[in-house]
Amino acid sequence: MTNTDLKALELLFQRPLEPVFTTRDQGKVVLELPDSFYTDRYRNDTVAVSNRFSQDVDLKIPVQELANKPNLDFAKKLGRKNQFSLFNDRHKEIASQLITLFMGAPNLKQFVALAAYTKDRLNPVLFQYSYAVAIAHRPDTREVPITNISQVFPSNFVEPSVFRDAREEAAVIGDSGERIHVDIPRNYTASDREDEQRLAYFREDIGVNSHHWHWHLVYPTTGPMEVVNKDRRGELFYYMHHQILARYNVERFCNNLKRLQPLNNLRIEVPEGYFPKILSSVNNRTYPARVSNQLLKDVDREDATIEIGEVERWRDRVLAAIDQGFVEDASGNRTPLDDVQGIDILGNMIEASPVLSINSQFYGNLHNQGHTIISFAHDPDARHLEEFGVMGDVTTAMRDPIFYRWHGFIDSIFNKFKARLDPYNAAQLGFDGVSVTYVEAKIGKGNARPNTLLTYWQKSSADLAAGLDFGPSADGNIFASFTHLQNAPFTYTFNVTNNGARRTGTCRIFICPKVDERNQPLRLEDQRLMAIEMDKFTVELLPGENTVRRQSTESSVAIPFERSFRPIGAAYQPKAADELARFRFCGCGWPQHLLLPKGNAQGMLFDLFVMISDYSQDSVQQPNTPNDACSTAYSFCGLKDKLYPDRRTMGFPFDRRLPNANLTELVGSFQNMAKTDLRIVFNDRVVDKP
Repeated sequence: MTNTDLKALELLFQRPLEPVFTTRDQGKVVLELPDSFYTDRYRNDTVAVSNRFSQDVDLKIPVQELANKPNLDFAKKLGRKNQFSLFNDRHKEIASQLITLFMGAPNLKQFVALAAYTKDRLNPVLFQYSYAVAIAHRPDTREVPITNISQVFPSNFVEPSVFRDAREEAAVIGDSGERIHVDIPRNYTASDREDEQRLAYFREDIGVNSHHWHWHLVYPTTGPMEVVNKDRRGELFYYMHHQILARYNVERFCNNLKRLQPLNNLRIEVPEGYFPKILSSVNNRTYPARVSNQLLKDVDREDATIEIGEVERWRDRVLAAIDQGFVEDASGNRTPLDDVQGIDILGNMIEASPVLSINSQFYGNLHNQGHTIISFAHDPDARHLEEFGVMGDVTTAMRDPIFYRWHGFIDSIFNKFKARLDPYNAAQLGFDGVSVTYVEAKIGKGNARPNTLLTYWQKSSADLAAGLDFGPSADGNIFASFTHLQNAPFTYTFNVTNNGARRTGTCRIFICPKVDERNQPLRLEDQRLMAIEMDKFTVELLPGENTVRRQSTESSVAIPFERSFRPIGAAYQPKAADELARFRFCGCGWPQHLLLPKGNAQGMLFDLFVMISDYSQDSVQQPNTPNDACSTAYSFCGLKDKLYPDRRTMGFPFDRRLPNANLTELVGSFQNMAKTDLRIVFNDRVVDKP
């Protein structure tokens, strides 16, 4: 790959609504297009337009003519100003064809040309999604950084008045170094009269919603088989969302709210209203609101038709399959739902992927069509010509309280399957000769109290320039400041005794809430379902005593703040090769600033649980593919082009019933486990990010 190829591909993430011939990279670079690439609107003005935007640029990148112009009629049903939804069957099919087209480009230069040609002829969100999927999966684009979606379409994440302030600042103050940071307001979607607003810092966090988008980019449901059919994809759909729900329920306890009630009945009123107050990037309209006590109805629209009764039939068929212990394909062949493949089969069937579901005609599209029904609650028959609400968009769905109730229901189906499996036995849980004798988590300050961790508010900034289309040549950065939860970095220290020869183990760290919102002790089954995975890593155990130390910033769940909100442009990219590789690939992962639950002012109590399992039962024989530059968040995101790096079922040992009455009894029965009380203290103050 030449530098200009890489640069051209990177530039196509910037200013997604502007024609491809306008300047990018802060006005320094322009793509030189063949005349045939210009749309009908500009075809008669190609010379004038080209001359206007090619003046005073540092770099002109010529784009190769296409050997064959693609027929894009398949995408006409989705207009450029319509919303694009990954939950909509028609939209997914269009995206599938576009991804296939991009993946089929014969070489890099033709891929650049194909992307440049199609960009201005397609729905902008459809293009950005399909283009990003292709970038993530083509073998010749491994070095191309995928820009965070919050910087491509910032209006999906930020309160709209911020953009007026940002454009004013850019227009008036020419030197970006002198521009002030524009503040994104806190708690702008509801007042404190709405109890659910206590969780707005979690639901509306930019990093959380960016992670959700990026996960669905890495694990699309449609497209070429080599893009869709990834190792344990269905299980990962279950586990990633299960962990989000565990974290959400614990955050509810931190804020004196009871655990969520699954949305298991689509025929009763939904008490939670939601008024998102954010703009759609493609049509500049606000995402529609859902009033309190809204009744859900059948959806009957030109591009989406679904009856609640059909969703209920799919639900009943999936539940019946779990009760019977098998699923049937279209020919009546039965596949058992066993303890190895069962959860993966169910995940692909429920989400659902039409190319991976064992029988999509019969078991349907439960998860996605639930999103569709909820997202059109305000206008199910299009009589008011409103688009879908935030539940119809993977970049915004997690903002809505109903997302967690709907996924609470989906999770209950997976949990029903897990409850059918036998509890783990001693052979599966134990690791003979290995004892965990001491467990500690401690923040970095020398006089810090062991097992007392700290959270607080932090004010940080993100650059909006790349996503501000048709702005005042934003040439330079336009930063917005926002306030989010943060945790003080801490270190785990474990003492482990190995009474045998040198061997390898897998260290598994979870925190489990001890009490609910009423300060009542939780049963082991409740702790199991709300166990939060904090980290997982291999350890080499020498004979005798071993001390294991691990930084919280090394978590296998999370990605650092800088990877969620990285600045645009080469000037901000690391120079070292390994750091540059991680910078480019690591967009998928839970945000590090939300690694810890909020806790409370008094100090919320958790069980810090540590287990060392036998690596010989955990290890996976990986294919001979290049090492993944980003392995830090593999618990939620897997490894690029490799198998999931843990043979055990995701969430082990808390994914299935346990053979003991409580957590104390469990760790007392197995020397390779230990726990200690952990207190998370929330300090209600705002600290500026250094």
